[in-house]
Amino acid sequence: MSFSKFTEEDLAALRAICGEARVTPREEIGDDFCHDELGGAFHRPDARVKVLSTDEISAVMRHAHARNLPVTVRGSGTGLVGGAVPVEGGILLDTSGMTHILELDEQNMTLTLEPGVLLMDVAKYVEPRGFFYPPDPGEKTATIGGNISTNAGGMRAVKYGVTRDYVRALEVVFADGTVATLGGKVAKNSSGYALKDLVVGSEGTLAVVAKATLRLLPLPKFKVSLLVPFPDLEKAVSAVPSVIRASSVPTAVEFMERDVILAAEKYQGRKFPERSADAYLLLTFDGASQTEIDLAMEAAAETCLAAGAADVFISDTDERNESIWSARGAFLEAIKASTTEMDECDVVVPRSRVAEFILFARSLQKRHGVRILSFGHAGDGNLHIYVLRDALDEKTWEAALRGTFDDLYARARELGGQVSGEHGVGFAKKSWFSESVSPETLAIMRGVKAAFDPKGILNPGKVV
Repeated sequence: MSFSKFTEEDLAALRAICGEARVTPREEIGDDFCHDELGGAFHRPDARVKVLSTDEISAVMRHAHARNLPVTVRGSGTGLVGGAVPVEGGILLDTSGMTHILELDEQNMTLTLEPGVLLMDVAKYVEPRGFFYPPDPGEKTATIGGNISTNAGGMRAVKYGVTRDYVRALEVVFADGTVATLGGKVAKNSSGYALKDLVVGSEGTLAVVAKATLRLLPLPKFKVSLLVPFPDLEKAVSAVPSVIRASSVPTAVEFMERDVILAAEKYQGRKFPERSADAYLLLTFDGASQTEIDLAMEAAAETCLAAGAADVFISDTDERNESIWSARGAFLEAIKASTTEMDECDVVVPRSRVAEFILFARSLQKRHGVRILSFGHAGDGNLHIYVLRDALDEKTWEAALRGTFDDLYARARELGGQVSGEHGVGFAKKSWFSESVSPETLAIMRGVKAAFDPKGILNPGKVV
């Protein structure tokens, strides 16, 4: 796909739409806007445009469409696969300033907001009012627009599902600047193609999200966590299917290794409540009554002990919960701080194959001469495997990383898995994604892309 060269006339046209202060030319754009959280891809846009309304997005897209200029949408830039990196230059459409919560509809239990609202601010807004937004990705400073773009899941997905399950409606801007509303506040809909659900998870390649209406639930009144130490990771992860069958579905089922816990302790400068075992499961239960929680907790504890757990620690105080979950939330940054460079594989495999995949991933350390750490959502099979560079020279690192990823994704395919459970395909995973689906499926996806964006200007170089 070829695009037009960005000119001074384009810069002037964008400033006429948004004002000079919110349009930054290439030479003044900081490096932070040229990469995402992991930094594997680095590309500088020709202009950064900070939009504040649907009308401004529409006007920018109309200009880009007429001039055949690439447009990449960016929120907080917390992605891990280069999805918000402008690999073709052009316009970086920054929606981080669109931070208004527009309506809480208590009757229909929906929240309407702009795409730049942070995930953590949604919880702060709805929970004091007795409501609950279940999707819970680890990065709480991500924007809702970014969560929608990647169909983010997180730790509560095992019970509550993922972002797509909580998007009732989207106001979107198509590639030519046309504005449309997809979906509505209705609880069910069998009226034609589910275009809204196509946009969710499309990583900014089909349309720009300008507004979203989210489904809310009543806030659970009771919650408790169990920290369960196991002698090894295989026993810990192998217990998960039985735990889920034994009782009401846990809110979260996380697995973690001792090395990751120690990295989090060092990074945070605070001790983890329990650090004697090689592996842990972290289980959370929530519900409307204490009796419901107690029954689920007891069944899970008995199942874990029968599966080889050394003990079961109940975390039912705010202080203990905070120490455990703050450590879990710091895992990614702690691993980053422990090495010179890293990359991540966030595959998803059937729950029954998690232990097999984790053991395989560990075996690759010796094969490729790299250090590998892992944690993840054992309850839904979404695993975060981190390959660490440490002291490897660039040539050795690139070969080891490619070889490790080739092996990981090939094994995931053999086990019936997919290349990404929640972080998306973006730029970094395109080659492995194309190997994971049939040519016919890939052709249909490219046809969908062409129908939404015939000129291919929206987030080019990503997904398909």
